[in-house]
Amino acid sequence: MNVIVLGGGLMGTASAYFLARRGLKVTLIERNRVGSGATVASFGNIRRSGRYLPQLPLAYRSLCLWREAEAMLGQDVEFRPTGHLRLVFGETGLASMRSFSDAARPWGLVLEELDVRDVRSRFPGVGPSAIGASFSAEDGSGNPRLISPAFATAARRLGAEIVEQAEVGAITNSASGFHVATTKGQFSGEVLLNTAGVWGAQIAARFGEAVPIEARGPQMGVTEPLPHRILPVLGVWGGDGTEGYLRQVERGNIVFGGGVERTHVPLDPGHARADPASLSQQLRMLLPLLPALAKVSVIRTWSGCEGYVADGLPIMGPSATTPGLFHAFGFSGHGFQLGPGVGDVMAELIALGQTETPLHDFRIERFLQTAC
Repeated sequence: MNVIVLGGGLMGTASAYFLARRGLKVTLIERNRVGSGATVASFGNIRRSGRYLPQLPLAYRSLCLWREAEAMLGQDVEFRPTGHLRLVFGETGLASMRSFSDAARPWGLVLEELDVRDVRSRFPGVGPSAIGASFSAEDGSGNPRLISPAFATAARRLGAEIVEQAEVGAITNSASGFHVATTKGQFSGEVLLNTAGVWGAQIAARFGEAVPIEARGPQMGVTEPLPHRILPVLGVWGGDGTEGYLRQVERGNIVFGGGVERTHVPLDPGHARADPASLSQQLRMLLPLLPALAKVSVIRTWSGCEGYVADGLPIMGPSATTPGLFHAFGFSGHGFQLGPGVGDVMAELIALGQTETPLHDFRIERFLQTAC
């Protein structure tokens, strides 16, 4: 079976790797460079807390693959299971944390609830005004700049063809399969996997499947190195006026995001830019998490083009209109942790016709039914 994968972000490269590992012939087509879209804009958060509950089986499957990533791909992609500490700053956040924790337990996620003394003693210098937190010890972070190229390189070693800087033109479907015209030539396959991020909706629309999606860009930044060490990724249980997230990398720099509105991004050319005017507001929102940010310099900011589906959930699974067409796009800013699992699940679904991981809530049919 020949499979064409459209889109070379984390979802596409992971899918190409797992498809090739199952013995399928794979051609991945990317309009720019592998990993240059939404993936590289990611914060690098590998978390399960706060997720849509039916997404947790996929998140757990993906976490298991993150643990294996270095051995599997032959490269350190900087997965660090440092834990995920989510701070609480008021009663609304406390209620949100406890409600999620209770609901997630039957799905296999057990969060440790910390009180004020726990936070102070275990994580000094973090969240001085926090009234508590949740802690998920097995979660952590990875490097968004390394993971997609690592999957692409590993897929290539297994025989996959990786075609970069190829603009996609006409896509036709016949009894023999799919035919994709690009600026780098013609490609054919019995199966077409759409992992084109926010542009995935345009691919789906060619086959009569409309998805309400917006292109938006997060504002990310990194500071100069700091001498102290913050091991876990920091986030917030929302609703009490404090937002944002941050982590400290091994070199000492603080990577941060959130706290400001994501910018709207035109799909053509799809380049997202950070807004320097909002940087001071963003840093103010982050100070309750880490007061030390008041005295450091920001050395770089960036953004990227992410696809946000109207209901906040991704599109995953087979097409509702076209046999042989599959979708995995629209992860709405929550896809980095899921990436390896998405690739494994889509390869399983394409190769075997079914998957053990539930995808029902992510079917593209949910929008076709709404339109009717």
